[in-house]
Amino acid sequence: MQFHHHGYVSGDPRVVDAAGIGAARPADLPDEVDVLIVGSGPAGMLLAAQMSQYPEISTRIIERREGRLKLGQADGIQPRSVETFQAFGFAERIVAEAYNIGWMNFWSPDPENPAEIIRTARTADYAYDICEFPHLIVNQARVLDYFAEAAAAGPGRIVPDYGVEFAGLTVHHDREYPVEVGVRFSAGDRAGEERTIRAKYVVGCDGARSGVRQAIGRTHVGASAAHAWGVMDVLVNTDFPDWRTKCAINSEAGNILHIPREGGYLSRMYIDLGEVAADDDHRVRQTPIEEIIRKANAILHPYSIDVKEVAWHSVYEVGHRVTDGFDDVIDGSGRTPRVFLTGDACHTHSAKAGQGMNVSMQDGFNLGWKLGSVLSGRAPESLLATYSAERRPVAQQLIDFDREWSSLMARKPSEITDPGDLATYYLATAEFPSGFMTQYTASMITGSDAYQALAVGFPIGKRFKSAEVVRVGDGNAIHLGHHARADGRWRVYAFGDWTGATLDAWAVEAAPVFARFTPSDADVDAVFDVKAVYQQPYEEVEVTSTPDLFQPKTGPLGLTDWEKVYAAGPSKWTETDIFAARELSRDGVVVVVRPDQYVAAVLPLDGVGELAAFLDGAFLPAS
Repeated sequence: MQFHHHGYVSGDPRVVDAAGIGAARPADLPDEVDVLIVGSGPAGMLLAAQMSQYPEISTRIIERREGRLKLGQADGIQPRSVETFQAFGFAERIVAEAYNIGWMNFWSPDPENPAEIIRTARTADYAYDICEFPHLIVNQARVLDYFAEAAAAGPGRIVPDYGVEFAGLTVHHDREYPVEVGVRFSAGDRAGEERTIRAKYVVGCDGARSGVRQAIGRTHVGASAAHAWGVMDVLVNTDFPDWRTKCAINSEAGNILHIPREGGYLSRMYIDLGEVAADDDHRVRQTPIEEIIRKANAILHPYSIDVKEVAWHSVYEVGHRVTDGFDDVIDGSGRTPRVFLTGDACHTHSAKAGQGMNVSMQDGFNLGWKLGSVLSGRAPESLLATYSAERRPVAQQLIDFDREWSSLMARKPSEITDPGDLATYYLATAEFPSGFMTQYTASMITGSDAYQALAVGFPIGKRFKSAEVVRVGDGNAIHLGHHARADGRWRVYAFGDWTGATLDAWAVEAAPVFARFTPSDADVDAVFDVKAVYQQPYEEVEVTSTPDLFQPKTGPLGLTDWEKVYAAGPSKWTETDIFAARELSRDGVVVVVRPDQYVAAVLPLDGVGELAAFLDGAFLPAS
């Protein structure tokens, strides 16, 4: 990470000096805020961490709980989420404490003795076949802790207002702060006290029973499947040999999805409780933990578990629902959205595919920088309509995937013609659950694919798939995408040839285009982080001979940034040639990446006019 550019830092460099509203954050909820986040789940806390990068914007997050979440229900962390954690600065730390899923094993009835199960397949997990990030298991509460730390350490100094619950809202479109929100203190000395907060925007991150969703008249579309599952986090002694390996277990007695947890001892088990009668009226949810454990032992036969402690358990019926819209624009009027829904407030599904927390966080990541851009005057209000347009199709794809995965998991042995088909499906569909299948369609922030052939490995609308390069200033090999932080900036990667003048000419011509959208009193790279990647070995490239665009002087001291110039491998430290690995044109190409790490445009080096036209559609000129 980079620091000292604002002067010498002797403390924790992750804690940025408070600025703007963060420098004088009132202890009590103010009467007016720019953004009010309702709920401190994964989407809400990521959103708070993102908004903390905009200290000029007043953001508050309310949570009905009295304090931090102690035991989360979600625990599966897909590679795309770890990539997102890296952008927020805590991937390495959470990886160190998490359980890394290296394998998934499959168990089925023994053909010689169907009453007992045998291991039928071992499959290496998909994560490292797809990207450089692992597939993890870690308590949701810890994920929230890390995002809370990032939000509190950012210049906006955002911390949750605990013990405050949402009590309703009304939108008055003719006001500067059009959303009138009723809140009620639910804990402490002020319990029962009611307040009214006025906000420019409200984001409902308040779960499947979202009060915000109800307040704006949105409804879940879908139904519950007639199948129930018990889930428990347990500490056990057992003779089951794969206790520390993720497993899908199918037996004559039912099915289990078994997932080891962080710490070396804890594991989660999803236990098939069977079909639910039409007149059950949710009575299955009262199934006692003793019955869930009994059923688990029946499925595991001839193995067994001796449960020493149950850390948490629940029973749920599989449901697949998507809300009919992710914002409050219902009438098709084209007006600016003022209220948004994220996470379980707008999509619910089973937990077994490990998607809920992951997709919810991407909702927050998609929305956060857009709110920041609009409220800071960088982008037009029309940008906010792209949130629902982009995220609702993703939610529907998730529901479709989860419905198929849940159906496969719940089959009876008599319904299985190929014992290996679940393992085959798990690996064949790996890119979707990992979080890398999302592809946004053309919009004001996602360009056309007219020049996609210049950068085949960076598909427009998909997340920027990093690769190793060599930093010219010090010769170290690093992942190009890992330098990007969730700071609201756009990334522009210009790939070219050191021996020619094409890339230099592009930099000179493009510099005033970027300047047009950058405030005159801000650092030159405050909005666009522009980097050069030359195809020659780093020993042949001199940083100080590159154009000024790649040597910006930033901060109050005007210090040169030495981390904008890169070269392709191979080198002593990497065998990767990014031009070959990502099928980049040797004649040069420009790749524009959004703040949420999705590729926005691919353009030729002689297409500065097209670059300007694209940015004109996504930005407002700076004052």
